[in-house]
Amino acid sequence: MPKLIVVGRSGDLREIEGGSGRSIMEVIRCAGIGELLAICGGCLTCATCHIYIDPAFCHRVPPMTEEEDELLSLCDHRTEHSRLACQIPFLPELDGLKVQIAAEG
Repeated sequence: MPKLIVVGRSGDLREIEGGSGRSIMEVIRCAGIGELLAICGGCLTCATCHIYIDPAFCHRVPPMTEEEDELLSLCDHRTEHSRLACQIPFLPELDGLKVQIAAEG
Protein backbone atom coordinates (compact mmCIF):
# COMPACT_ATOMS: atom_id res chain seq x y z
CA MET A 1 0.00 0.00 0.00
CA PRO A 2 1.26 3.51 -0.75
CA LYS A 3 2.51 5.52 2.21
CA LEU A 4 1.55 9.09 3.03
CA ILE A 5 3.61 11.27 5.36
CA VAL A 6 1.51 13.78 7.27
CA VAL A 7 2.96 16.70 9.19
CA GLY A 8 0.59 18.12 11.78
CA ARG A 9 0.25 21.77 12.69
CA SER A 10 2.64 21.34 15.62
CA GLY A 11 5.24 19.67 13.40
CA ASP A 12 4.56 16.09 14.47
CA LEU A 13 5.14 13.61 11.67
CA ARG A 14 3.10 10.47 10.97
CA GLU A 15 3.57 7.91 8.24
CA ILE A 16 0.32 6.20 7.28
CA GLU A 17 -0.78 3.74 4.64
CA GLY A 18 -3.58 4.59 2.29
CA GLY A 19 -5.82 2.64 0.01
CA SER A 20 -5.32 3.51 -3.61
CA GLY A 21 -8.15 5.52 -5.11
CA ARG A 22 -9.25 7.17 -1.88
CA SER A 23 -8.71 10.89 -1.54
CA ILE A 24 -5.86 12.16 0.59
CA MET A 25 -8.52 13.56 2.92
CA GLU A 26 -10.07 10.10 3.38
CA VAL A 27 -6.68 8.51 4.03
CA ILE A 28 -5.86 11.09 6.71
CA ARG A 29 -9.28 10.86 8.37
CA CYS A 30 -9.22 7.03 8.38
CA ALA A 31 -5.86 7.20 10.17
CA GLY A 32 -7.56 9.13 12.99
CA ILE A 33 -5.72 12.41 12.43
CA GLY A 34 -8.27 14.86 13.84
CA GLU A 35 -6.49 18.05 12.82
CA LEU A 36 -7.89 17.71 9.31
CA LEU A 37 -11.51 18.65 9.92
CA ALA A 38 -12.94 18.03 6.44
CA ILE A 39 -16.32 19.28 7.60
CA CYS A 40 -18.04 18.94 4.21
CA GLY A 41 -16.80 15.38 3.75
CA GLY A 42 -15.20 16.09 0.40
CA CYS A 43 -18.00 18.05 -1.28
CA LEU A 44 -15.70 20.99 -2.10
CA THR A 45 -17.59 23.51 0.02
CA CYS A 46 -15.54 24.25 3.15
CA ALA A 47 -11.72 24.20 2.65
CA THR A 48 -11.22 22.61 6.10
CA CYS A 49 -9.02 19.96 4.47
CA HIS A 50 -6.45 22.56 3.36
CA ILE A 51 -2.98 21.04 3.10
CA TYR A 52 0.42 21.95 1.68
CA ILE A 53 1.93 19.54 -0.85
CA ASP A 54 5.66 18.87 -0.62
CA PRO A 55 7.20 20.79 -3.56
CA ALA A 56 8.92 17.62 -4.76
CA PHE A 57 5.49 16.12 -5.47
CA CYS A 58 3.68 19.13 -6.91
CA HIS A 59 4.17 17.90 -10.48
CA ARG A 60 2.74 14.45 -9.59
CA VAL A 61 -0.65 15.52 -8.25
CA PRO A 62 -3.54 16.26 -10.62
CA PRO A 63 -3.95 19.93 -11.53
CA MET A 64 -6.20 22.11 -9.45
CA THR A 65 -9.70 22.75 -10.75
CA GLU A 66 -11.20 26.21 -10.99
CA GLU A 67 -13.59 25.38 -8.13
CA GLU A 68 -10.75 24.30 -5.86
CA ASP A 69 -8.79 27.43 -6.73
CA GLU A 70 -11.79 29.64 -5.90
CA LEU A 71 -12.31 27.97 -2.53
CA LEU A 72 -8.62 28.18 -1.65
CA SER A 73 -8.67 31.89 -2.51
CA LEU A 74 -10.75 32.35 0.66
CA CYS A 75 -8.07 30.77 2.88
CA ASP A 76 -5.90 33.07 4.97
CA HIS A 77 -2.89 30.73 4.85
CA ARG A 78 -2.83 29.86 1.15
CA THR A 79 0.57 29.33 -0.47
CA GLU A 80 1.70 28.18 -3.88
CA HIS A 81 1.68 24.61 -2.51
CA SER A 82 -1.86 24.76 -1.11
CA ARG A 83 -4.39 22.13 -2.11
CA LEU A 84 -7.59 20.65 -0.74
CA ALA A 85 -6.97 17.07 0.38
CA CYS A 86 -10.45 16.02 -0.74
CA GLN A 87 -9.57 16.82 -4.35
CA ILE A 88 -6.47 14.66 -4.71
CA PRO A 89 -6.82 10.91 -5.21
CA PHE A 90 -4.11 8.99 -3.38
CA LEU A 91 -2.71 6.89 -6.19
CA PRO A 92 0.28 4.49 -6.12
CA GLU A 93 2.48 7.04 -7.92
CA LEU A 94 2.10 9.30 -4.87
CA ASP A 95 3.78 6.76 -2.58
CA GLY A 96 5.91 8.71 -0.11
CA LEU A 97 4.01 11.96 -0.59
CA LYS A 98 4.52 14.39 2.26
CA VAL A 99 1.76 16.84 3.15
CA GLN A 100 1.40 19.36 5.93
CA ILE A 101 -1.94 20.26 7.45
CA ALA A 102 -2.48 24.00 7.00
CA ALA A 103 -3.31 26.34 9.86
CA GLU A 104 -7.00 26.90 10.46
CA GLY A 105 -8.62 29.97 8.99
